[in-house]
Amino acid sequence: MTINMKRTVFFISDGTGITAETLGHTLLTQFDKVQFENTIIPYINTVKKAQATVKKINLTAESDGVKPIVFSTLVNPKIRSVIATSKAVILDFFKTFMDSLELELKVAPTPHVGHMHGLVDYNAYMMRIEAVDYTLTHDDGLRSQNYDQADLILIGVSRCGKTPTSLYLALQFGLFVANYPFIEDDMANLKLPDCLKEHRSKLFGLSIDPARLHLIREERRSNSRYASLQQCKLEVQKVEQFYQREKIPHLSSTTRSIEEMASSILATLGLKRRVGE
Repeated sequence: MTINMKRTVFFISDGTGITAETLGHTLLTQFDKVQFENTIIPYINTVKKAQATVKKINLTAESDGVKPIVFSTLVNPKIRSVIATSKAVILDFFKTFMDSLELELKVAPTPHVGHMHGLVDYNAYMMRIEAVDYTLTHDDGLRSQNYDQADLILIGVSRCGKTPTSLYLALQFGLFVANYPFIEDDMANLKLPDCLKEHRSKLFGLSIDPARLHLIREERRSNSRYASLQQCKLEVQKVEQFYQREKIPHLSSTTRSIEEMASSILATLGLKRRVGE
């Protein structure tokens, strides 16, 4: 059986779509061998809009020759039922948890779009949204000209855990986190890039055991130079020497959870969470 290595993904919401995208992205990052083409469709708050969305999804299914993947955080059951008719794999976050809660609480839910805001501080909620948006748009060295807005910049070799750690810090603590990768071409003369020099106080390095890095990269690009154990050993050695030379605080992600790494980073740099306790 041939596996389609490219899939279209829709994030559908009756709000901004940030929650659907964040939750969906967390799941999709576990599938390195698949290329995802993402589309956010926000504010689907009427049946008419839902029907138009179904048409778009179905056209994509016909064009791709394979079912699109839909992540949904729609609240209204009527609108959810319309989306459910589409030719797609539907991952409905609301229904997944709501049915179990209704069964346990023995009370029927009363759908309210936006009621999530009533359960949390609205300013904190918006801060999280802004932090996640900043982190997603400053992932992997993107938009380095905006590093002055960052609370923290994670650095390290490819696949050492920068992106998931960045998103966790943004979502849980409301921090604006950028991350910058060191690649194979940097290893011959590894030095602090110009775009990072004026932000030294914001830098924190991640490292990883070379054998573990080798296994992770093999999942992404099997039998490549990029994934070879020799290359992984070289890059980790060079980067750790760089951290020592430049006196950049760092830790290994090999045996630590994201929660542990986040706590260590906050404590080491003296950062205060913008939201949450």
